[in-house]
Amino acid sequence: MMTAANHNNNNHSGSNAQGSTSSGSKQGSSICFTVGKVDAGMTTLLTEDHHLIEFPSLLLPKGVSAGSVVNISVNRNLEEEQNRRDEFWALQDEILDQFGKNPPKTPTLRVKSLTQSTCTLEWDSLVLNQASLRSLDVYKNGVKQGHSIASPYHTNQYKLSGLEIDHMFSFYIEIKTSAGTLRSNEVKARTHTLDNLTGTNICFGVFESDAALEECKRLVVEIGGTWTEEVGIETTHLLCHVQGGYNYEAALQQSIPIVKPEWLKACVEHKKLQAALPYYLVQPSSNGISSHPDTPAQE
Repeated sequence: MMTAANHNNNNHSGSNAQGSTSSGSKQGSSICFTVGKVDAGMTTLLTEDHHLIEFPSLLLPKGVSAGSVVNISVNRNLEEEQNRRDEFWALQDEILDQFGKNPPKTPTLRVKSLTQSTCTLEWDSLVLNQASLRSLDVYKNGVKQGHSIASPYHTNQYKLSGLEIDHMFSFYIEIKTSAGTLRSNEVKARTHTLDNLTGTNICFGVFESDAALEECKRLVVEIGGTWTEEVGIETTHLLCHVQGGYNYEAALQQSIPIVKPEWLKACVEHKKLQAALPYYLVQPSSNGISSHPDTPAQE
């Protein structure tokens, strides 16, 4: 509460008074000030013991100017304090219910497939609850592999290549979320020896005959490998007689070796993995331009 007075009422200066109440009974005090300099924004007020304070001019009564005397009453609103305190703790309870009781779950990692030089890892779909994902990283033997996975929401697999033959490796993934960092279980895996062909995963392109295709499928099963209809993350080789087709283009994009069926026959004959380069459908030339004059392009 604020009132303006003239110089004849100075006997009320500095007296304590019961402030007015807006809700409930509240104790208040009224202090007398002499108006000093009045500006558009702030006004200087002077107490009887010569203390200066600045006060917003917009809150002063109309007509107040330098030399005017004003009484300013300050009241504590206990009821409003309690209302705001209740609102604050209600908000804390709501935050706890939404974010504190359902933290993100630790990811579970496993080895999906192995070859002589590759390992494909797979993990369950991430359960983040109300947390947001910031990054997902793959670690091999405790060392982070390259950059964070670009689209962790849309993939749950990761293929590591260029591994040493018949060597033991350890892997885990680490996710960083708005609720903290979580590390998966650690898995260990040994890459295959050359005579272990069970990790071979073959996909087929265009063949000259159905009989040749069926023969290759039989040989894949014979060496303990697998074959699929379409190129995927686990595909190790694409077999075909002729360039072109969906699987051929997919293998090119994923840098999967595209070999002639003779490669598979050589693996069966020698009972161990054979180098793919001598059996490439299109041999890379010395000038970097691939050519294969014996094989026509498939439109």
